[in-house]
Amino acid sequence: MENRIDSLFKYKSGTVLSVYFTAGYPSLNDTLTIAKELEANGVDMLEIGIPFSDPLADGPVIQNSSKTAIENGMCIELLLKQLSTLREHIAIPVLLMGYYNPILQYGVTLFLEKIAAIGIDGLIIPDMPIEEYQENYETDFKRLNLKNILLITPQTSDSRIRYIDSVSGGFIYVVSSSTTTGEHTGFSEKRESYLSKISSMKLNNPCIVGFGIQNKEDIKQVGKYAYGAIIGTAFIKAITQGELKQQIKHFIKTVSHDTTVRT
Repeated sequence: MENRIDSLFKYKSGTVLSVYFTAGYPSLNDTLTIAKELEANGVDMLEIGIPFSDPLADGPVIQNSSKTAIENGMCIELLLKQLSTLREHIAIPVLLMGYYNPILQYGVTLFLEKIAAIGIDGLIIPDMPIEEYQENYETDFKRLNLKNILLITPQTSDSRIRYIDSVSGGFIYVVSSSTTTGEHTGFSEKRESYLSKISSMKLNNPCIVGFGIQNKEDIKQVGKYAYGAIIGTAFIKAITQGELKQQIKHFIKTVSHDTTVRT
């Protein structure tokens, strides 16, 4: 069976919209509700965050959502239970984003086998070195038809980008600026120059841009250079107050994007 991420990029026209949210936030049992509402409102792909006490890549908003989720009682075992019926409700690609330590403590191979059985399509583990992945886990990822989504930043050298591209599957996560999530919003000349450079490299894998993507205009700008955009912080802010389903519907409507031609 073709991985859903591969299918998305094969058949989707226009800019892919992926949304990140933290499992167990705002309330413990909101995870599946949020996933269903995002798909119902036209989101192309979901990135569900596994809350962790030291989320080094995340800014204050996502840090706070992670802290709240942990206080609510969220953990890996409960998240797997919540997602056990995922594919009865959700057809679009779903990834889990988490940090290496909790997954290592759980048991990496066991974790991979369980999420594959649920129907998860891939993982984003920002602090797992690519060499660690290749040496210890690449075989399991491929056996289970899971994508390990690797990240590049403005500090990643061209040779390292090529190396990451050669190892990657699904897509490459392009961190748009040298900062944590939710910071440095808007599109500076420096950021546009960086994205233009990545586009000109003609990598084998599609690129999706994250960090600092806030609104419709950001997504439109991203679409000139990449296959898609990831919104996280702005979405979490939007669902902090008010009736959950209405907030999701309103937010996605405000960021709905037009088809953009990449340069």
